[in-house]
Amino acid sequence: MDKHITILDGAQGTLLWQKAEERGIPKAPVWTYNLTHPEIVAEVCREYAEAGSEIICSNTFGANRLTVGKESDYSVREVVAAAIRTAKETLEGTGVRVALDIGPLSVMTEPYGDLEEDETEEIFDEVVQAGTEAGADCIFLETFMQLEMLLAAARAAAKTDLPVFCSMSFEKNGRTLFGVSVEEMLEELEPMEPAAVGMNCSLGPDLALPVIRDFAGKTDLPLFFKPNAGMPVVDADGKAAYTITPEEFSEQAAPALETGKIRYLGGCCGTDPAFIRKLKELADRG
Repeated sequence: MDKHITILDGAQGTLLWQKAEERGIPKAPVWTYNLTHPEIVAEVCREYAEAGSEIICSNTFGANRLTVGKESDYSVREVVAAAIRTAKETLEGTGVRVALDIGPLSVMTEPYGDLEEDETEEIFDEVVQAGTEAGADCIFLETFMQLEMLLAAARAAAKTDLPVFCSMSFEKNGRTLFGVSVEEMLEELEPMEPAAVGMNCSLGPDLALPVIRDFAGKTDLPLFFKPNAGMPVVDADGKAAYTITPEEFSEQAAPALETGKIRYLGGCCGTDPAFIRKLKELADRG
């Protein structure tokens, strides 16, 4: 098995809002910037590439018909195509791949909500088709907590020839908020042969360590590890602030690499290009 660790990117939404604020651009759903201010989307892509990211997510995490249709006059196809186009043009010639980034829907599917299985898959189909036609190199399904929803997204993604990465967001007890265990996730996904499985968001690398070790002990699939920058602290203005440094993040992530199965490594909430640079140094040390 190839032992190379592919470096992913870090958070995007917070960076985009920060760049928008610095330029006096009104705060809006970040996926709208693909069409209104592609220059800041390109800047984020460029900064992550310079930090060492080998796969960078498109700015499409929440871009589906339930949100795009409700919060804008754009179509899903317009938003997704613009995101992929901006990323591909920015990264042209670098060898960095662009992942169509897909997150969970804003409503629950059956049996927890009213959204039916067929409609759920249809919503994801629309995003997948738009991203595939625009030239995405692979598909990331991340931050899912409900297994039924992840499986609907995975079925939609499997209709393409692209590598599909599946990640869920786990709590300290080793289960998602909907009670999904690592074993249950793997039981459903392994027959679909994803490019990698794993976890992102929710926890910092220290608290996520038992969960990723659980993955390593239960599957031979390549693992995907993209933890948060620790736990946020809410400041006086009610904003979540992350206090962990890039160096501390890298040090806390290091033991996870001892499993020998992590092939995709990055950061989620609270991370930025400085964190990715440290992860690249960690991976290069072997």
